[in-house]
Amino acid sequence: MKRIFFFFYFILSALIATAEDGYNLWLRYNKIDNGNLLLQYSSRISGIQFNNTTATLKVAKEELEIGLQGLLAKKIPDQINIVNGSIVAGTPSSSAFISASFKNKELSDLGKEGFIIRTAKSNQKNITIITANTDVGVLYGVFHFLRLLQTHQNIQQLNIISVPKIQNRILDHWDNLNRTVERGYSGISIWNWHELPDYIDQRYIDYARANASIGINGTVLTNVNANALVLTKDYLVKAAALANVFRPYGIKVYLTAKFSAPLEIGGLKTADPLDASVQNWWKQKVDEIYQYIPDFGGFLVKANSEGQPGPQNYGRTHADGANMLADALAPHNGIVMWRAFVYDVRVQKSTENFDSSITDPNAQTIASADRFKQAYNEFKPFDGKFRKNVLVQVKNGPIDFQPREPFSPLFGAMPQTPLMMEFQLTQEYLGQGTHLVYEAPLFKEVLDADTYTNAKGSTIAKIIDGSIDNYSITGIAGVANIGNERNWTNHPFGQANWYAFGRLAWDHDLTAAQIADEWIKQTFSNNKQVVNTIEKIMIASREAVVNYMTPLGLHHIMATGHHYGPGPWVDNLARADWNPVYYHHADLFGIGFDRTATGSNALAQYKKEVSDQWKDSNNIEEKYLLWFHHVSWNHKMNSGKNLWGELCAKYQEGVDSVRWMQHQWNGLKNFIDEEKFQQVKMFLSIQGKEAVWWRNACLLYFQTFSKMPIPAGYEKPDHILEYYESLKFPYAPGNGGNN
Repeated sequence: MKRIFFFFYFILSALIATAEDGYNLWLRYNKIDNGNLLLQYSSRISGIQFNNTTATLKVAKEELEIGLQGLLAKKIPDQINIVNGSIVAGTPSSSAFISASFKNKELSDLGKEGFIIRTAKSNQKNITIITANTDVGVLYGVFHFLRLLQTHQNIQQLNIISVPKIQNRILDHWDNLNRTVERGYSGISIWNWHELPDYIDQRYIDYARANASIGINGTVLTNVNANALVLTKDYLVKAAALANVFRPYGIKVYLTAKFSAPLEIGGLKTADPLDASVQNWWKQKVDEIYQYIPDFGGFLVKANSEGQPGPQNYGRTHADGANMLADALAPHNGIVMWRAFVYDVRVQKSTENFDSSITDPNAQTIASADRFKQAYNEFKPFDGKFRKNVLVQVKNGPIDFQPREPFSPLFGAMPQTPLMMEFQLTQEYLGQGTHLVYEAPLFKEVLDADTYTNAKGSTIAKIIDGSIDNYSITGIAGVANIGNERNWTNHPFGQANWYAFGRLAWDHDLTAAQIADEWIKQTFSNNKQVVNTIEKIMIASREAVVNYMTPLGLHHIMATGHHYGPGPWVDNLARADWNPVYYHHADLFGIGFDRTATGSNALAQYKKEVSDQWKDSNNIEEKYLLWFHHVSWNHKMNSGKNLWGELCAKYQEGVDSVRWMQHQWNGLKNFIDEEKFQQVKMFLSIQGKEAVWWRNACLLYFQTFSKMPIPAGYEKPDHILEYYESLKFPYAPGNGGNN
């Protein structure tokens, strides 16, 4: 009986040990399950020589020790003398061996964050060297070396030189001081302001580890819809406590600055950026911040958009506002990230420009009302007028983080002003916290887009990394999808978007497939079937969501406020450009937003080589067709179908893709731990139902204009249009927020 008890106890213990809740992200460091590879690694790694003389080198050494012990299932000893199989890590100043092993020129090319991992010979001994000019570069090198082991790479002859292509690689948290998260689908904020500065949650440390492992070096703690209280002493002390946690991991803290702070917390009667008293207030406030946080990164600012105060309230320009803050930050080497997400301040009535009964597409009076054009119109005239420590932060597309957008025309239009990219990791318009959508294909589609700024090959990636216009500072930001859920992102695959953002921010030449491969191997398994199956699911997932939500260039047809579910019929909001009908222009003639010369002429904001690709409705890439053209329901598509038939086919294709994803995932049941397997399975079930909801609601609504039947062979909606129009979700996550 005892034997049976202990047998079951052993089995239960083993199951508990292998079950995973996702907290460890891609830093699991599980024992390598390939016996031959484990033997090779163990023989190649015999000890560590690591002079941990600083806080950063200390955490780098701890990470290396934890990682190796987990992966190799044995403790790797510290060494005084270098023996065969040694790992020698450090900077030239912390290691005499490294100082003697590298030429100054070789190391100088690494800059402040780059690293080298190299196999060397010393007295016939095989040595692995991890080095950099700075401690944080060594930390990045350690994480990269552990990634090699986690993904079962050959480490026999290494010669890796890695330097980040973009300087400031930042997560933007849309977190409020009351712990709500705007557009957050992963619980409440991870920052517990009430308990700070005295209570330091382990999650803060693990957050820093995770970010450092993928090269993220900055965190904006607070929402772009800012609260001035965060700039008061009580909150600066709390922010300083987080900065102290992040500092050893090379991560700077940034805050959002509310433009009206001099009024709200400073006792001034104005926030006019050209007023001397306002300028002095900001200078003193910045000096105070640096007393608490000596390496404070700077401010992120949303101004004169969606009701946020800004310089235009005082008849001043975006440049006036940004430069005032930049001047206060400049003595401390701080930067201003000034968001280009703006609305025209002139409020339009929702019924002014739209009449769904109009059959002539050119009759829509849209030339002066196209939100697509607003960021370009407001910022292009100020190119070269911003201080050197100002970056203009531009969303990847001209509207608002849609499943697919053409790139913002601002990229390539401001050669004298550093532009930084803003991606959204939290899936506001991509099914939110329950849909599996791997965003790296979206990121790459934008980064690889050619602006033709100087000539062919002027990609957005080369613009934001400064290589085209020689920007002195460069940056990229991702709106964080992190909350206090145990697995950080609610959906396990949300972690992949966090991971992909960091990897692409470091090296935008990586492919979506390469990044998926890395993430899968570190998160799930190195098993070939598992890797291949999950990678296929991930790569297909973004196109699936485009098809079941917004195919062929449809955009912003989500429900009001929370953006959860379809709402193409919405036409009663205060501003025209808050309504889905503004964006699709469906009428008896056809559908789509004419942005050519016969419409709003937004195409004129692009270089001729770009606009030439999109100006002809018969030759445009069909994925952008309805972004730029109002075309007939009978418009002939490349497939031979008319537009209505193609729209029906795309919506059905999106639904079928999710069902295929479900089938693929179910085939992995015996390869994935039960907790994670069931979680993803349930989320895919939700996604499958909601894909059908999207297809049915949109086709029924657009059918009221096309007057055409859904073709034979396609599933028919199981409810009437009025049913879908009646659905309400007043407490859906993110309801009522702006961004």
